[in-house]
Amino acid sequence: MEAVTEAETETEAGPDVSTEAGTEVGRGAGAKVGTGVGPGPEIAAGAAGAAKAAMAAEAEAEERGYYRPLWVEEPAIRRRLPDPVRTSAVRAVIIIAITLIQAMVAFLCTLAGSWLAFPMVLSSVASTVVATWGALDIWVTRQVWNQRNGVVSVPSSTARALRRERRRARRQERTSERAKERIRRQGGGAGQLSHS
Repeated sequence: MEAVTEAETETEAGPDVSTEAGTEVGRGAGAKVGTGVGPGPEIAAGAAGAAKAAMAAEAEAEERGYYRPLWVEEPAIRRRLPDPVRTSAVRAVIIIAITLIQAMVAFLCTLAGSWLAFPMVLSSVASTVVATWGALDIWVTRQVWNQRNGVVSVPSSTARALRRERRRARRQERTSERAKERIRRQGGGAGQLSHS
């Protein structure tokens, strides 16, 4: 039997590593290398602890994998459309979709020689007019919203006057609140009518 000198080894890999001579290297600093006959009690305890730690880490990784979110929220590239513009855009998309379906049904009925072809062609023409109105409605609604609530630097914008009116109304409301508070403080004292 060969004598193996004792050496301290540090492993960064984590689990125990077997050497060519059949010796096992314990985890962490201070683990001793034993002879090829069998692991010492310190090495056996280290191996069991390392196995438990590896199993716990694997279970934790699996558990974390199951609770991973389905999607990751990213900041929006563009701002959300104003509500009136958004409503008109949704309306226009629905109208255009119905128009395309009507046109396809009219085409297929024409190919089949069905009696429904003529009414469907008429209705798809009418729907095309309505879809054009819906697309223009998006543009008009957006222009109106920008004019009322958007950029104030445009000379023809009415947003400046609206904001001025809102400020005036808030100022009057604050003034009336202060007056009511002053009256409440003065009237709640001794109940006198005047200071003279």
